[in-house]
Amino acid sequence: MKIIGALTILLVFLSSSNLNASSILGQTLHTAEEYNNRGLVRQSKGELDGAIEDYTKAISLKGKPEVMEAAYNNRANARMTKNDLEGAIADYGKAIEITPNNFENYYNRGVALLAKDNYDAAIADFSKSVSLSPRFAMGFNNRGTARKGKGDVNGAISDYIRAIGLNPKDPGPYYNLGLAEQSKNDLDAAIADYSEAIRLAPQFSDAYVNRGGARQAKADLDGAISDYDRAIDLKADDAGVYFARASARQTKKDLPGALMDYSKTIERNPRAAEAYANRAVIEAQLGRNAEAAKDFAKAFQIDPKLRPRFQEFMEKKHLMP
Repeated sequence: MKIIGALTILLVFLSSSNLNASSILGQTLHTAEEYNNRGLVRQSKGELDGAIEDYTKAISLKGKPEVMEAAYNNRANARMTKNDLEGAIADYGKAIEITPNNFENYYNRGVALLAKDNYDAAIADFSKSVSLSPRFAMGFNNRGTARKGKGDVNGAISDYIRAIGLNPKDPGPYYNLGLAEQSKNDLDAAIADYSEAIRLAPQFSDAYVNRGGARQAKADLDGAISDYDRAIDLKADDAGVYFARASARQTKKDLPGALMDYSKTIERNPRAAEAYANRAVIEAQLGRNAEAAKDFAKAFQIDPKLRPRFQEFMEKKHLMP
């Protein structure tokens, strides 16, 4: 069962004064502070290009250090939203040069570095962030995610536990801890942590999916299916959840239910090669050989590497697409 990961991202927006959106949008602007604040208003309205324009103008006017830091930080956040990670990293670096003791800018740059899978640099920034603010739970949480990405699962677990200790009401670190434990096949611990994440955030769909995966790995098929049901209630268009429930139903010998879920997977993701192949297996078991041959052919067209896995089954069923 594939584990669905999550990165909790918190970006910090810095303003120089209280904002009045209706008035600032109609003003003629003169100072760096005014452009920075209008950028914040535009960004809050989803006008990212306009916001970046305003932050750039604020930077060019060379205002007070705190305004310059805010403008660089906020332009970086807007660039993050546009997936301009290199631009964001450069801007967070400029904000750090201006105010080297602001933990938020190190944290934000760490988020951007983590999004680029630059784990060592992200770990360094998150470490600097928590050294400046030792009770900053999100710094520990995301350092854990960077450590897990690097393969240091035990280090990740230690950081997630630290984050939970600092903010036990945040479901994110419990969920991330569950992911780390599940990757070590510590299924009971993972289930307990996913359950705590769900208790804190009952709409946390990925927690249901991964708790379902852990339960399925323990052969608790009814529990797994129940979790997948809940996840589907929360995000009915997710092909992966239907595939997960299909696999549990197939293991339980509920062939009609599995067939229906593989079909729903394909409806939502027509390139889901394994769903075609698994549906073909069920169709063959139900004596629907023509449909099975067609689905195997489609599966191998999408992903030729799947064929060896199903070759013996197809030979036994006299299916050679």
